[in-house]
Amino acid sequence: MSADVSVFIATSLDGFIARKDGDLGWLDQANATVPEGEDCGYAEFMKSVDVLVMGRNTYEKVRTFGVWPYGETPVVVLSQNPIEFPEDFPNCVTHSAESPTDLHRRLSEEGAKKLYIDGGITIQRFLRAGLINEMIITAIPVLIGEGIPLFGLLEKDIWLTHQDTETFDCGFVQSTYRVDQASN
Repeated sequence: MSADVSVFIATSLDGFIARKDGDLGWLDQANATVPEGEDCGYAEFMKSVDVLVMGRNTYEKVRTFGVWPYGETPVVVLSQNPIEFPEDFPNCVTHSAESPTDLHRRLSEEGAKKLYIDGGITIQRFLRAGLINEMIITAIPVLIGEGIPLFGLLEKDIWLTHQDTETFDCGFVQSTYRVDQASN
């Protein structure tokens, strides 16, 4: 059985996941408005995840946060170049240069039931490969004008089915979509 593949990500209202230089200051500022104890469903989502797959740029950004935020959740960092992980890193963090299709197949064969894909380029690659089943996108009420877009160029339209939208007192709007696999 193939693993389900999900995205859980925040964007500016104009569709960017970071500034062009990778800066997330606008997101940090927005997160400061979130009431204590509210995580917009992230902890519950993470309980359902078997493996987190992220790109090299996302991995490098997460390393600047200080403490590794994913605990013992298995994490695969995609990069064509080798990665030397720090000695104090959890053993559950590994590297792969596999294509999205090959990685999805391998992780599914190893028993993973749900993959969480993070990072703009990685999300775009998995989406183009027709592997993403679900996208949970939280729109932050800020316009940053330019930056790294969540979505890139597509060879064809990808249709989504709206599943749910939730609003939060801090102004965040979170929408969940199923990806119509027939369009892939």
